[in-house]
Amino acid sequence: MAEQRRGERGGRDGRTGAHEVSEPRRRDARAEETSAWRELVATARRTLSDGLVVGTSGNVSVRVGDTVLVTPSGVPYDRLTPDDVTGVDLTGRQVLGTLVPTSELPMHLAIYGSTGALAVVHTHAVHATAVSTLVPELPAVHYMSAALGGPVRVAPYATYGTDELAENMLRALTDRRGCLLQNHGTITYGTTLAQAYDRTAQLEWMCRLWLTASSVPGLAPSLLTPEQLTEAAERLRGYGQRRS
Repeated sequence: MAEQRRGERGGRDGRTGAHEVSEPRRRDARAEETSAWRELVATARRTLSDGLVVGTSGNVSVRVGDTVLVTPSGVPYDRLTPDDVTGVDLTGRQVLGTLVPTSELPMHLAIYGSTGALAVVHTHAVHATAVSTLVPELPAVHYMSAALGGPVRVAPYATYGTDELAENMLRALTDRRGCLLQNHGTITYGTTLAQAYDRTAQLEWMCRLWLTASSVPGLAPSLLTPEQLTEAAERLRGYGQRRS
């Protein structure tokens, strides 16, 4: 799909006259927003190179203060430049750039409005999307389920870009840091882009694992108990290097 930019118009519907509505006032990106945009573009390109999306599907956002930087609609990630920074405020009003924000903006804003998230990654990963068509939640087939808060729920299907989809997603995210979107894909969040991306990659891997184990005739995967997941969650809190 061709790059989309807003034209110089008298109003939102392109008409001029006494009842015109002016475009919202834009501003220049601040230093921290410019830095965050570079990281956002790198993360978006990684979703493509790692096979989590195809073409311009999926989207990524990061929150900087009260501004949400987000990938634009229908623009190949390899064409994004530092000058293409695209941002909205927490109500969805565009404050940075001229590219049209992703059509999935309602999901991103719903997460920022309901959680402490600072980054969101949405993909159309193949195995995760396949699982979303089969079961109401991904069973606890691996202890990394604990990193997402437990067995990953599937949000009921709704048309992409709608408030209904955002509402379904929020219900599935209750006490979770990621969910599947039925017949659609995945969405995860974190306090950094790296964390949000790692969670979506882990979710895709777990879906592939469950599909593989479930495909063996006459056998069913063993699943972890809630107690085992709780123990894993405790250990994961201390995972990684500690700063002195």
